[in-house]
Amino acid sequence: MEVRCLPDGTARAIYDETVDLRRLGTITIARASFVEPAADDTWGVDLSPVAGPRLSGFSCRSQALAGEADWLMRHWL
Repeated sequence: MEVRCLPDGTARAIYDETVDLRRLGTITIARASFVEPAADDTWGVDLSPVAGPRLSGFSCRSQALAGEADWLMRHWL
């Protein structure tokens, strides 16, 4: 897990259960995106909760989740 500490003292991370983030102090967990199936049998990622784009055309959910994580690591984290 990668944690980025911001100048205002807050931290950002892509949540997983590798590290118990409660050890850092009070935490707030918020959804960064929505990964959902599309009408054309592909998967899409809506990153609007973090002011990001819509990513589409993934052939399976695991690819969409990987695309989501990649975008978050490069543009949000």
